[in-house]
Amino acid sequence: MRRRLLPSLTALRTFEAVARCMSFTEAAGELNVTQSAASRQVRILEEYVGGSLFVRTRGRLELTDEGRIYAAELKDALDRMEFATLQAMAYERGGGVLRVGVLPTFGTRWLIPRLSRFSKAHPKITLNLNAGDGAVDFGMQGIDVAIRFGSGQWPDAVSYRLGLSEEMVVVCSPDLRAGDRALTSPEELRHFVLLQHTTRPQAWSQWLAEARIDDADPAVGPSFEHFFMLIQAAVAGLGVALLPRFLIADELRTGALVAPLAQTTVYEGGYYLICPAARKELTKIRAFRDWLLEESAVTTPLDAA
Repeated sequence: MRRRLLPSLTALRTFEAVARCMSFTEAAGELNVTQSAASRQVRILEEYVGGSLFVRTRGRLELTDEGRIYAAELKDALDRMEFATLQAMAYERGGGVLRVGVLPTFGTRWLIPRLSRFSKAHPKITLNLNAGDGAVDFGMQGIDVAIRFGSGQWPDAVSYRLGLSEEMVVVCSPDLRAGDRALTSPEELRHFVLLQHTTRPQAWSQWLAEARIDDADPAVGPSFEHFFMLIQAAVAGLGVALLPRFLIADELRTGALVAPLAQTTVYEGGYYLICPAARKELTKIRAFRDWLLEESAVTTPLDAA
């Protein structure tokens, strides 16, 4: 059996702390040891690897090139060791903390109003939500799973498609609809400002093509980065928006937004739960995945459940 070539964990933890704090004094305080003890552990590690990891320049502590690379790799390794330990501690208890990276509007409009159901079914699992809509990096973002919109392809991850589609509905404020020019047919859209969503750049083109309207410019109009901004812009009467029906159920019910046209379109893509392939069978991830898939397949209104 091959013996692993590893220095002591104490020396590794000390070096990582000093490299992160760039101070023996601060690292020693964090580790609850003396400064000389921290310095001794770093010297032991340097002897083990056979090279200097730090240099002092004009009284300042700096990492060598080797030390900088080693520190980055070591931090990642220690983070993974900590994560694995926490998972092992929580496994038998069926609980733990699950960190979820979620799209901002999806989180506030759809997920959060339903989380009491998850908490009731899994009281030992605590969910921490982080808003984000860009690329997924589980380590850098400090998350266990993510909810994103896309095609289902993410590197080094498995994805599960939720039972939600983006049926895009043309909506506007009641005042805008009742203005000088009534919006009663697709042909009238050429007289209105078309509000844009930066991550759905083809939505208006798709809707207009399916409605066979060719005299309205699908790309002209103010754009918004998030759906919640686009929703507020439409409510404020800034123009006509194309929005997923399930995200604006409240506005349609209260009359803050109206849907003057029957024509809808389903935007290509879907909502997915994404997690690292190596962690997909963790108890807390499986529990959240199964609940989310079941919840997203339910078609009854939230308040009817």
